[in-house]
Amino acid sequence: MTIISTALRHFKEPTKEQLTEIFFSIPSLDSSTSDGSSNHAGQPDKMEINAVLSLGETEDSYAGKLHIMPPYLAFSSLDKKSVRFTIPLSTIRRVERLNARAGVYALSLLTWHGMKIIVQLTSLRPTADLFCSILREALKVELQRGQMKQVKSFVKTCYSEVLVSDSSNAADNEHEDGSLITDEKDGSIQDVSYHGGLGLKFKFPGDAKKLREASKIKLWTTYLRTHGRNLTLLRYPQCTRLVQVGLPNRLRGEMWETLSGSIFLRFSNPGYYERLLEENKGTTNTSTDDIEKDLHRSLPEYAGYQSEEGINALRRVLRAYSYKNPELGYCQAMNILAAAILIYMSEEQAFWLLEVLCGRLLPGYYAPSMHGTLLDQRVFESLVQKHLPIIHEHFQLVDVQLSVASLPWFLSLYINTILKINGEQLLQIQDDGGFLNLMRDYFASLGDSAHPNSSDPRARAITNFQELLLVSFREFSVITEELILSERKRFRGEIIHSIESFAKRGAIRNLRSMGRFTKEQVGLIYDALYKAMCIVPPPPAAAPAPSLFTTGEGHEEKPETRIGLRTFRQFLSEIASWARDEKIVMNGFQQRIDREVAEHEFIDRLFYFWDTGCHGALSFQDLVSGLDGVMFNDLMENIEWFFNLHDKNKDGYLTKDEVLTLSESFLFIFRYEIGDAYLGAVSRFMTNAFEYGDALLPPSEPSEDGSSAPIASNQPYLNLATFRMVVLADEVLESFFETDLSESFKLQPLPEMELPSAHSGILGDLWSTIATDSNKKMFNMLSDEIGKTIGKHQVVNKPSIGRYTKLEEPKARESLLTPTLRKSLSKLSLSGSSASSTTVAGTAPSSSSTLSVNTTLEPPKAATVPDSASLSAMPLLQAVNAAALMERTPFAIDDAVDNDEEDEDDALDGHDDQVMDEVDAFLEAHDSGLSEADKAVANDLLHAEPLK
Repeated sequence: MTIISTALRHFKEPTKEQLTEIFFSIPSLDSSTSDGSSNHAGQPDKMEINAVLSLGETEDSYAGKLHIMPPYLAFSSLDKKSVRFTIPLSTIRRVERLNARAGVYALSLLTWHGMKIIVQLTSLRPTADLFCSILREALKVELQRGQMKQVKSFVKTCYSEVLVSDSSNAADNEHEDGSLITDEKDGSIQDVSYHGGLGLKFKFPGDAKKLREASKIKLWTTYLRTHGRNLTLLRYPQCTRLVQVGLPNRLRGEMWETLSGSIFLRFSNPGYYERLLEENKGTTNTSTDDIEKDLHRSLPEYAGYQSEEGINALRRVLRAYSYKNPELGYCQAMNILAAAILIYMSEEQAFWLLEVLCGRLLPGYYAPSMHGTLLDQRVFESLVQKHLPIIHEHFQLVDVQLSVASLPWFLSLYINTILKINGEQLLQIQDDGGFLNLMRDYFASLGDSAHPNSSDPRARAITNFQELLLVSFREFSVITEELILSERKRFRGEIIHSIESFAKRGAIRNLRSMGRFTKEQVGLIYDALYKAMCIVPPPPAAAPAPSLFTTGEGHEEKPETRIGLRTFRQFLSEIASWARDEKIVMNGFQQRIDREVAEHEFIDRLFYFWDTGCHGALSFQDLVSGLDGVMFNDLMENIEWFFNLHDKNKDGYLTKDEVLTLSESFLFIFRYEIGDAYLGAVSRFMTNAFEYGDALLPPSEPSEDGSSAPIASNQPYLNLATFRMVVLADEVLESFFETDLSESFKLQPLPEMELPSAHSGILGDLWSTIATDSNKKMFNMLSDEIGKTIGKHQVVNKPSIGRYTKLEEPKARESLLTPTLRKSLSKLSLSGSSASSTTVAGTAPSSSSTLSVNTTLEPPKAATVPDSASLSAMPLLQAVNAAALMERTPFAIDDAVDNDEEDEDDALDGHDDQVMDEVDAFLEAHDSGLSEADKAVANDLLHAEPLK
C-alpha cells in the first residue's frame, strides 16, 4: 500500500506574470475568494510603466517601474531591492495630476494613512494617458465592490495603528516582555482591538532588555509614521536596515504578514477562517488524526502550549489549513512552524501566513515527498562546494553529510556563514555526531558575547548573532536570490529522479505479495503504471463513503493510489500487445509509428475482473496480482482464466450471450493478424460451441404449436469442461492459450521519461510554441495528404500475436470430435478464399517499436465469407469480417515524444548587491538610478500644485 504521485513531473516554471506576483508578494490574480467566485472578475487590464517615485524632501527619488495589477498598485526601483511597495487600490484616497514643468507627467497619490506619493510617468504621453485611464477604471471597480469601506475596520486589527497613534496609550498597558498589564481592581486583562499572539498573555521568548525592545519600538514607530504601515507600507532602504536590526516582539507578527503578503489574503477574505472552521466542525480525516498526535510535541517548553488555550489555538490553525488544502493536508514539522508563529500572531494571521509559507515561500517543504527541502539541500551542498571548498573536501574525506544538520536551517545567508565562523572547529570533526554537537552548541550561544574577553565594552556587547549577520552580508553577498533560483532549476531534474526512485522502491517494498514475479519484473510493472499515470492522471482520491456497519477489526487500510478505467487502458497498452493499435505510416516523406490506446469491452471486463475488492479502481497490488494470474499459466490454466473472465455471474456456466461476448473478445485480440487462420478459428469455435451447447441443454417441453421453447438469455449454456473441449478442437486456439495469451503480456524496460523542459528566452518561447503535439499532428496529417496525392501513402497495422507472417489456410483438428462434427467442419473450409488489405502485411513477430516492414503491398482481394451452420452467430461474424477488411483511417494521434532539448536557461540578469557592513555605509552606498537633473525635477514635483 502506497501513494504514487506524479505531481513533481507536472511542475512548470512560473510564468513572467506569476514571477511578478511572487516578487510583489500579492495573491494570485487567478485565485478565487472564499465564496468560490472570482476574486478579481471584471477587473481592468494590467499595465506597467516607467516612473520616478518621490516621498517627501527627506527621501531620495528612485527610478523604476510602476505596475497596476488590479486590485493592487506596485512599484519597484531599477535595482529591484532598494525601494518596493505593494498597496491595495482600496487604500488610495485621492489621485491628482500635478501642474509641473512642460513635458513632465506626474501624479499625486494620497493613501489611507496620509502619505503623499509622487510618481512621475516617464513614458510617452499616450502611454501615460492609457495608464491613468486603467488606474481610473480600477479605482471605480474597487469603489463599487465596497472594498474601500472595509479598510477602516481592517486596520484596527493591526498593532501598528495603535503604535503610531498619538492619543493611544496601549503601549503603556503592556510589560516590556509583551505581556499585558492586568486591571488592579478585578485582575482581568484589558481588552485590545488589535490582533496578537500567545506572547501577549504568556510572554515572549528571550530577555527583553538584552533584545533592546524599547529601542526597536522607537525606531519602527518613526519609520511607520512616515512610510506607511500594514496595508500601505513602503519598503525603503531603512526598512531593510530595521529588519536586520530586529523586529520588536509586539510588532513581529504584523511585520511578518505585511512583508510576506499574507496580509492581503486576510484583507480580501474577511471571516473566511471562522467560516472554514464552522463548516468543517466535527470533520475528521487522516490529517486531523496526525495533528492530534503532534499537538503536545509542539514547543512543549513554552508556557502557552502547556495550557489548553495554546493547544486549542494550534489545533484550530492546523485543522483549518488541512481543510483548505486537502491535497497537502498536514505534514510533519508543520506543527513546529505553526506553533512558532502563533506566539506572535493571532490564529487568523497564522492561518494565512501558513498558506503563504507552504504555497509560495517554501514550496515543497511541507509535502509528503519533501521535494522542496531535498532540492534546497542539494543547492546548499553546491554552494558549500563552490564557496567553502576546504570544508567541503574535509566533509567528503570523513563522510559527513551536510543534510544531517542542514534540514531545519539551510538555504539562508546564515548557513555558509555558520560554517565559515566555525571553520576551524569543523575541520576537526570526524563524524556526523560531532557535526551535530558543534552546531547545537553554536545555536545555543547565539545570544552570548562574541568577544567576552575584549577590553572594549562595545566589542563585548556584540553577540554571536550580530557577528553572524555581519559576516553574512560581508562575505556572502554574492549568493543572491537569482543565483539560488538558477541552482534550483539546475538540480530539479536530479532531485525528481531521486524521489521517483525512492518512491518506486517503497511501493515495491509495501506490496503484500509479488506473486511469481521477481523484484525486477515488478519494477517494470511499476514503470508502466507510472507512465500511464503521467499521461492519464487518475482522479483525485475520494474519502470512503460512510458505512452503517463496521468490521470490528479495529484498523483501516492505509491510503493508496488507485487508477480508473482510462488510466488502466493506458497502462495495459504498455503491457499487452493487443491493447494498443500500432500503425506504421509511410507517405514518401517519413516512416513513423502511430500508437493509439485500444478501447473494447474486453479491456473494460478485465479491469473489473482484477478489481477483486470492488473499489471501482485498481491499486498497484491489484495490477501485480492480476498479471500474476495470467502471465505464468499453462494451457489449461489459461483456458480456465479466459472462461472465468467472461463468466459474469461466476456460476461456472456461460450463457449464450456470454459465448457471443467471448467470441467478440477473440475477434478483438486477433483483429490485426495476417490471413484468415484466426478468423476461421473463431468461426469454428462458434459453430462447435453452439452445437455442443445445444446438445447439453436438457430436453424442453414443446409449446402448444409444437415448436421448441426459446432459450432464455440467462440460461446456463456452456460449462468449463465443454469450453475446454471446443478450444482443444482447434489447433490455432490451442496454440493461443498454450503460449500466445501469456506471451502477449510483455514486461519490457521503458525509456526514461524526460521531464518537461523549461524554456526561457525568445528562442525557448518560440520553440515551445512550435513544437506542440497539435502542430506535430497537423504536420503528419499534411504529409499524409501529400503522400496520398502522389500515391505513396501506406498504412500497415502491426499484428498483436504475430505467429502467422503469411497468408495461410485455417487448420482443423479431427481429434476429440465426433463424425457429425467432422462433417460439419468440412463445410467450413475456406480453401478457396483469402483476403488481404492495405491494413495488414507480413511483419516480424516482435512488438517493439523498431520494425522492418515490407512496403510492397498487394491490392486487396475480394473476401468471401464461408457458408456455415453456426446458428445466429454468423451474421455478426460476417459484419466483423467485413469491417476487418476495410482500410483504417491513416489519421492517428501522433504519440511521438520530442526529445529535442533547448540549451540551459540563461541566467537572470544580476544586480550589484550592496554590502551592508554598517547602517550608514549601506545608505550612503545606495544609488537611486537618477541623474542630478532628474533629482531636481523630482524635488520640484514635491511642491507642485494639482491641476485645476
